[in-house]
Amino acid sequence: MEHWDLKALDVEPQQPQVLDSKRGESRTIALRLRAGEGLAEHQVHERAHVVVIDGEVEVGGVSGGPGLLVVFEPAERHEVRATSDALLLLVLAPWPGEGHPGARDP
Repeated sequence: MEHWDLKALDVEPQQPQVLDSKRGESRTIALRLRAGEGLAEHQVHERAHVVVIDGEVEVGGVSGGPGLLVVFEPAERHEVRATSDALLLLVLAPWPGEGHPGARDP
């Protein structure tokens, strides 16, 4: 078993921290955004779960704070913008998703 105190994570803005990554399963990433910063519209190959740990964000047209969970289907376009300093938890599954450049075994 592994565990983290998500509110106590020391994650610097623009320096995502991979907490866990298991090929064929999932990748979990902590990300800190300053107010006004965001992730431009994009898509990923995996199902993306975005959880707000601290702060306020707008995600896919929804606004919310701590406890907000938004789930995107693989290849669904989305953007994330912090309306205040925010800490997010991203879970991508399965990792890597079909079509991801890292999905092929060497």
